[in-house]
Amino acid sequence: MKTDKQIKGTLGENAVCAELERRGHTIICRNFHKRVGEIDIISTTGGFIVFTEVKTRKYNSMVSGLEAVDFSKQRRIVLTADAYLSENPVDLQPRYDIAEVVIAKGSGAVTRIDIYEDAFSADGIYTEN
Repeated sequence: MKTDKQIKGTLGENAVCAELERRGHTIICRNFHKRVGEIDIISTTGGFIVFTEVKTRKYNSMVSGLEAVDFSKQRRIVLTADAYLSENPVDLQPRYDIAEVVIAKGSGAVTRIDIYEDAFSADGIYTEN
């Protein structure tokens, strides 16, 4: 049985997939797991392969979805994306997006989706200790 957190996460991911498709993305993978981490949504659009981290929050949450993706999380995403690209080579430029989904307290209805394109880069990921 799924926890409330898992249900909330799936709700947010479903909403983001629908929004990305509306914007012209083709979803190629969801919840890609490797030992180092997970990527919520992998899609393509234009000349990019896009790795999207989805953060679902209740309205007036203390920490925004954007703030929740710190350097450590970014590093895990980049390393997981590298693993994906090693297994699935493409001639597309990687891009790292963050999607913040806000849901209403009580009803759980999605009230807002903000997608921050190119929210961070792989630069510096491999040089930090």
